[in-house]
Amino acid sequence: MNAKELREKTPDQLREELVNLKKESFNLRFQQATGQLENTAGIKAARRNVARIKTILNEKAAAAASEE
Repeated sequence: MNAKELREKTPDQLREELVNLKKESFNLRFQQATGQLENTAGIKAARRNVARIKTILNEKAAAAASEE
């Protein structure tokens, strides 16, 4: 998932994606704690995707605020 794809989505779609990524992140952390996680890079990727979505949501909110 790259920033260009995310910028094309609406804020509601981004919030939904954020919830899904947070659930995925929780599941990955749980798997790591129980020793079942095989691909540890998934945790880092999930964290970065969450940050990317939050950044784009903030950009959209700032753009909307400046228009008013």
